Amino acid sequence: MDAHATNVASCDPSDSSAPPYVTVSPLRDRLLPPWRDERTNTDGHLLYGRTDFRSPDTLVKISPSDAVARRTLSWPGMAVETANATKPCRIEVRFRAPVHLLVLFEEGVRREGLTSIEGLPRSGLHHLKGKLIFVPSGHDYYDWQKPSRLSRVAYFYFDPAVPPFNSEAGRTGLPLTPRLFFEDTGVWDIAIRLKALIEGAGAADRLYCESLGVVLAHELAGLGPGGVRVEPAVRGGLAGWQQRIVANYIEQHVAEEIPLATMAQLARLSPYHFSRAFKQTFGMPPHRFHLHCRIERAKSLLRSPAASITSVGMGLGFSGPSSFSTAFRKATGMTPTDFQRSA
Repeated sequence: MDAHATNVASCDPSDSSAPPYVTVSPLRDRLLPPWRDERTNTDGHLLYGRTDFRSPDTLVKISPSDAVARRTLSWPGMAVETANATKPCRIEVRFRAPVHLLVLFEEGVRREGLTSIEGLPRSGLHHLKGKLIFVPSGHDYYDWQKPSRLSRVAYFYFDPAVPPFNSEAGRTGLPLTPRLFFEDTGVWDIAIRLKALIEGAGAADRLYCESLGVVLAHELAGLGPGGVRVEPAVRGGLAGWQQRIVANYIEQHVAEEIPLATMAQLARLSPYHFSRAFKQTFGMPPHRFHLHCRIERAKSLLRSPAASITSVGMGLGFSGPSSFSTAFRKATGMTPTDFQRSA
């Protein structure tokens, strides 16, 4: 993903051998792990969302560019970017794009500065920590600051063509409105967890990130004017045929990464409604159920005294013996070695 032409690695979208959706600032010492995606139609376009987040036109513009360390990861319909200030100079941020933007200030105090969103009064708030900003697509956003404490900011970009945004008027009857320096526990909790996953993306679980992104989008869409939250009606769980087809698919692909959208397609539901219905049916989110199936398969294989713990873990899609042992112990209360001995 070519997120900023002057300070990130580029990737030719037409090159199928290149790792898509990846970028890194030269201030970082390693690339994020590539998340390859097979969900393309015959024309090569992503089925979920029309926006190419590899284009710099979809991301905020920060100057000077070397004043922040930026890290970006995207998947169909959404992108997440962290931008941590590296020196106490004047920093300007500009944004106007055909995507929605959520800004999260994890840290930041400015001596001077001004923030504005088209359609709202400007703000010179000094203490930014814990604040959120929402910029609907097509709105101008501008921020400048001379920091007294280096900022840590996360930007969440959403394609307006994907649920719940493309059906928001039909769901709540309320338009998306800009919001400047607001607080919302539901939005914050999901966003900060997703930010932490992106910052530690060496071990990020793709399905978990996608799931959090879907939930975050619906938290935002549920905010009406003035911060009034509009809760959608609770729906039932998966139908019998949906349970069978999804469970069988997970069982058959237990050692692979399974995108949330793939399972949702099988059940003929949007990713958001699928996640809610799945949890109501199975008592856990899809990514946790997938991990549960992996652990159960591992237990079955480890009952053979000749089985290699390393081979079992690698064969089930774990990145190495350490990650397999950690996941197994968390799920069963014992290490794979102890389990094999007891079995």
